Amino acid sequence: MSIIPLPVLTATRYVQPLREGGSLPAVVDTHGGGLFVAKFRGAGQGVKALIAELIVGMLARHVQLPTPEPALIEIPESFGRTEPDPEIQDLLRASHGVNVGAKYLDGAFNFDGNAAADYITPELAARIVWFDAFVSNPDRTHRNPNLMIWERKPYLIDHGAALYAQHDWPSVDEARTRSPFQLIKDHVLLAQSGDIDAADSELAPMMSADVIRAALDAIPDELLTDASIKSDFAKPADARDRYVKYLSLRAESPRAFVDEAKSARQRASRIPALRVSSRR
Repeated sequence: MSIIPLPVLTATRYVQPLREGGSLPAVVDTHGGGLFVAKFRGAGQGVKALIAELIVGMLARHVQLPTPEPALIEIPESFGRTEPDPEIQDLLRASHGVNVGAKYLDGAFNFDGNAAADYITPELAARIVWFDAFVSNPDRTHRNPNLMIWERKPYLIDHGAALYAQHDWPSVDEARTRSPFQLIKDHVLLAQSGDIDAADSELAPMMSADVIRAALDAIPDELLTDASIKSDFAKPADARDRYVKYLSLRAESPRAFVDEAKSARQRASRIPALRVSSRR
């Protein structure tokens, strides 16, 4: 399976805000594409969160992890002018141009390990744990699992906190690139995950440099010329090369994040499960 090109859709109607999300996402209708959850470049988390959303979402789909279809969402200057909320007006004015979206899963509900754990097999849990450790995603915890259940299937959402190395590229040398991901100990699926070595054997070969390059090539120049990116890279090609180098090296053996996940899994198996509530 190869990286599927991102569709480019134009937002036509602001449907409703999703106040739970820290990035102020919203459900928008699009021309020919239906409803999408849009994340806006003008939100406080900035363009780097959108880049992480796209890269991680595309790689997840490449390895057949369940993730809503990603897309690029064009916000025209006329969009949302009739919205009465001044905060929304300001956000949309700061987000003209390319933004990021994921297909809206109508009727989906938040994952709760006490009620929905049966929808995720140990094998799938191990693959998700491996993947989140690979992309250094700290944001799939018991308090905020960023998992939705839709039509009795789990879907991974909200990848904007992943790839946090991008927030300080000058400090990311080879040792830091290869470092274990210690926050995997807080992963919502860790305790129920199965054979992480088997997940590693399956997924690591799928993360080739060509696949990673294809994902970065799908990121539009408009995002890679944002001021937050230009502070590190003069040209979009330079930014793409840096992300490819980082992820390709992280995928190479030895993968310390795999050993860390296995150790954390072993420790988690000795701790009695707690009943917790989840939120998006």
